[in-house]
Amino acid sequence: MAVTLPPNFTLLQVVPELETGGAEQTTIDVANAVVRVGGKALVATRGGRMTARLEADGGRLAQMPVQSKNPLVMLGNAARLVDLIRKENVSLVHARSRAPAFSALWAAQVTGTPFVATYHGIYNAKTKLKRWYNAVMTRGDLVIANSDYTRDHVRREHDLPPEKIVTIPRGVDLDRFNPAWVTRERIEALREAWCVASDDNRVKILLGGRLTRIKGHPTIIAAAARMKAAGQSNFLIIFAGDDQGRTDYREELEASIRDQGLSAEIKLVGHCDDMPAACLVCDLAILPTTVPESFGRTAVEPQAMGRPVIASSHGGATETVLDGKSGWLVAPGDAPAWAAAMTHAIELGPVELRKMGELAQTRARQLYSAEAMCAATMEAYERVLTARAHGA
Repeated sequence: MAVTLPPNFTLLQVVPELETGGAEQTTIDVANAVVRVGGKALVATRGGRMTARLEADGGRLAQMPVQSKNPLVMLGNAARLVDLIRKENVSLVHARSRAPAFSALWAAQVTGTPFVATYHGIYNAKTKLKRWYNAVMTRGDLVIANSDYTRDHVRREHDLPPEKIVTIPRGVDLDRFNPAWVTRERIEALREAWCVASDDNRVKILLGGRLTRIKGHPTIIAAAARMKAAGQSNFLIIFAGDDQGRTDYREELEASIRDQGLSAEIKLVGHCDDMPAACLVCDLAILPTTVPESFGRTAVEPQAMGRPVIASSHGGATETVLDGKSGWLVAPGDAPAWAAAMTHAIELGPVELRKMGELAQTRARQLYSAEAMCAATMEAYERVLTARAHGA
């Protein structure tokens, strides 16, 4: 379906920061897509390391403290956004997080600008106040859910009619996550940075993602200890991710690895800028989250690189990983089950892992391209603009 956006279309996305993560990457992808079809793309954000990519793609940064939950700062942000919307003749506002969504929604209402919000995560609410806070994401023209799991949660939580919400799976940049474009030099550079010898033939297992407890690192440490105790030595697990200031948690992981005698089997390598090459350094990837992820980009990117994935059997991963075909689904937090799953993958051998990876790659490229995600998002914009034009 061809997308027809109005002449001089200007999109304003509002996201807390542009450091790292799925919401941030999607912001960059959509901004790039809008610029490619002749529109203008603005991003209101505190900023971050991904700002350079936004501007290289033709997007523009509107720096302001939209990450703040301080009510006075949020009111100030609303005033700043009103001025920006009027100055740049913004066509549509797209919020991607709750705190900035308040400022963005107020500004959109003051200026009469269409408002869309994306649920990038599962926002649980134990009180009426928290449910009201979360519901800001549903008060605009349309809600975008990044998986069917998220859509079903939002509809139950906020009693939304089906026409008010649309599922658009998060996309993966299939040009960036394409094995054909990753040079041997990039792979060797990572091996050297991570002190992984070129003749280390152990099965390498990648856990990519920021260092936070919900990512399940302790489960994997406990599972690795069981594997080693059972005589399994053919593995090296790599934790690749930024601690984002959580130094206590990183130090806890380092101590646990040391105390379990796993310093030779588990490496913490810090932030990685080249995740496509990281996938190719490794033979499979894991996503042992202890709470459901709404989509789980780190389960899709390795599959796009031809690597099978072992993921926790909840949330969006149940849609993106085909159990026993493109990877395996394992009970979250169950160290014995994770030990068994990783041991099974290791014992399959390289040929079978490669076959699973090929199936995973084919499916990921069919279902989760950034191009498909961006096209569907712009179709959603077109739908909202058309409804507004007809007074709906």
